[in-house]
Amino acid sequence: MASKTVSIARVYTRAQYGIDAPLVCVEIALASGLPAFTIVGLPQTGVREARDRVRSAILASGFEFPRGTKITVNLAPADLPKHGARYDLAIAIGIMVAAGQINERAVVGREFYGELTLNGELRDITGALPAVIHCRDEGREAVIPLGNAAEAALLSKQQCVAAESLRDVFEHLTSPTPIPYLKPSTVEPPPPETGDIADVIGQEHAKRALLLAAAGGHHLLFVGPPGTGKTMLAQRLLGLLPPLSESEGLEVAAIRSIHGAFKQTHWQQRVLRAPHHSCSVAALVGGSSPPQPGEISLAHRSLLFLDELPEFARHVLDSLREPLESRCVTISRAGHQITYPAHFQLVCALNPSPCGFFDGTLASARATPEQIIKYLGKLSGPLLDRIDMQVEVLRQPDVLQQQQRRTAEQRTPAWRQAVVAARQRQLARQGCLNSELEPQQLPEWCELSSADHEFLVAAIEQFHLSHRAYHRLLRLARTIADLAEQEHIGRTHLAEALSYRALDRLLQQLHDS
Repeated sequence: MASKTVSIARVYTRAQYGIDAPLVCVEIALASGLPAFTIVGLPQTGVREARDRVRSAILASGFEFPRGTKITVNLAPADLPKHGARYDLAIAIGIMVAAGQINERAVVGREFYGELTLNGELRDITGALPAVIHCRDEGREAVIPLGNAAEAALLSKQQCVAAESLRDVFEHLTSPTPIPYLKPSTVEPPPPETGDIADVIGQEHAKRALLLAAAGGHHLLFVGPPGTGKTMLAQRLLGLLPPLSESEGLEVAAIRSIHGAFKQTHWQQRVLRAPHHSCSVAALVGGSSPPQPGEISLAHRSLLFLDELPEFARHVLDSLREPLESRCVTISRAGHQITYPAHFQLVCALNPSPCGFFDGTLASARATPEQIIKYLGKLSGPLLDRIDMQVEVLRQPDVLQQQQRRTAEQRTPAWRQAVVAARQRQLARQGCLNSELEPQQLPEWCELSSADHEFLVAAIEQFHLSHRAYHRLLRLARTIADLAEQEHIGRTHLAEALSYRALDRLLQQLHDS
């Protein structure tokens, strides 16, 4: 209590700023004077509306709301924008502390988050998980709505209580038997429902590419006519990937918590995001105000599948170029600059001819070479440079006449074991996947003999590839060698890596025609 005429209380909460949760000090001042309720500290509309929610919730919960009093709420720091109704509970508790209904020592070492309904119940908020993680790291207790308990329970070490109403929070702060801490969740994530790799008939070259993409985290492009299994192959890739580790799962869960798409049973499960080709740049990379995560951030540690790639607007596709290199995206708006993680694996599919008829040769297409060049012109060279593998998925009429048999070696669980073994080999050797190797690391981990180096350089010159493509071929050859349990990269590994350049060969044909 500051003086006889002014009562001041301080309660802590956290804002939502991307996947960060900066600390916010809610200062409440009750002073004599004309009745008023003012909120300052850069509040947006949803925060200013807390005045009516808090007043109604306090009265409906059976407590006394200060009358004939000037109430000033300051949300510090004042230069941090405040959005949403997540500050309702902290403001209500602060008013009750300043009014003497709750002892000020009861809120020491605690943080409060939650939206209040008019009858005093607590409604869950978005972005609770990042706030609880930061609160735990600073050694404080988090008081959250019961609707956010599943998110907080993901943490193995925590100090978090979940309440249903303002009355429950009051009892927790004043009763000798407070609400017990949440217990860590023991829910096991179910296996992803992606189908089995054995469902794909034929297409052995494409399935081999799937195995390599899963083992090394490489970006992948399928090239072929409709109905040959490109989408089915992309869906099967998800089943080949190992589950997320706890730290990776918490990263993904934090993004989904901010987006409002959190599910407790799926927090350690990778997903396949497949936006429609009509999506905008803001939908793909993120946007709005305050900036929200887009598809590439929702695909963090997972797959982003872009079907019918040339149908996307060119400026939308080019917005992927920087995130593919930096594995994050920075969204700038007036007064906001937020960075979201975007470490995703890109899988694309396209039909190189606008007519829909293409079976590996220009003669099979009904469109002219000029029409095909114009159609593929939406795909910029820098974007294609960032895709490690380009694989033809053509019609296979002979395969349809054969009886297909499923063997243990061709099932997803067996392939996933090979992927896990290859990934463990990479992590033990260099601490990251092959696709994540930096250019300065390549001479050490992707060393070639003089003859093999000359062979690769000659191939680069033949296809007119860039230095970036050269580095990606080395990383892919390293993954091929790892799957074969070979310590050094050989000529056969380089030759196989070069075989996954289907679109480059097509563009060369178009150039020569």
